[in-house]
Amino acid sequence: MSALYDIIIVGGGPAGLTAGLYACRARMKTILIEKALCGGQVLITDTIENFPGFPEGIKGPDLADWMTKQASHFGLEVKTSEALKVGRNKGGDGEVFSVELSGGETLEALSVIISSGARWNTLNIPGEKELTGRGVSYCATCDGPLFKNKEVVVVGGGDTALEDAIFLTKFAGKVTIIHRRDRLRATKILQERALANKKIEFCYNSVATAISGSKQCEGVAVKDVVTGAQKTIKASGVFVLIGITPNSGMAKGIVAMDEKGYIICDNDMKTSVEGIFACGDVRKKLLRQVVTAAGDGATAAFSAQHYVERSKGCEYK
Repeated sequence: MSALYDIIIVGGGPAGLTAGLYACRARMKTILIEKALCGGQVLITDTIENFPGFPEGIKGPDLADWMTKQASHFGLEVKTSEALKVGRNKGGDGEVFSVELSGGETLEALSVIISSGARWNTLNIPGEKELTGRGVSYCATCDGPLFKNKEVVVVGGGDTALEDAIFLTKFAGKVTIIHRRDRLRATKILQERALANKKIEFCYNSVATAISGSKQCEGVAVKDVVTGAQKTIKASGVFVLIGITPNSGMAKGIVAMDEKGYIICDNDMKTSVEGIFACGDVRKKLLRQVVTAAGDGATAAFSAQHYVERSKGCEYK
């Protein structure tokens, strides 16, 4: 076992990095666990236009680098490893939490902040990975304004797909919705709104089979699942909106989650287990953006700080 930390942060996206920044400024002994590079999905976002302070936007990797450097400047320790399981056990003076890592190591702390994010469900078709951030997107709210007067494609037929398709008509000149069935599965009112929108066209009984483009997205290859006929739809952007999956497996059976696996917590980022906090995309919330993740992270760190100080008997009241 390593020395006891005050706070272990699981996940190095904007929420985790902000939590680390605030925790270290509070002089909490803190370590952040990240299995890859810090930054999360920001790393694969070409330009972020809605993060305050950057009138012309900022490149995703640049923002991730700045956030990482700032947290490190205040003493955040970052360990490259994958968190496999969060556990609970009694220490000498009370509860201690453990985090099992992929290399066989186990870390212990007085509190844990889970900021492991979520992953967008992908199509797994040629061109998708290569053009992610260069036309392929999983967030209309994030990237819609980049496609003013351009033609875009939305893949999906659920509530999120239709809501975002309608949102995209504020910017795009044309939106084509590709859905594998002959009817949509979104709620009726959303269907009515989408069907009434003159900027939206529908491509039913169809699946996307490839995304084309050299440096930027140029089109989507589509196959009719009934006739087998194939065609290409011109598109500068492809929004894959077929759901997201939270990265919460390491806490399964430990904290309360909803039916989709999102961690349930209150406005102070407290989970069902005292001493465990959650922030960012892994928690059940309304809006998943860089700015809300950062806010979550700050709140989680502040809550964890007070929990740790209370555990040590030195909380300022």
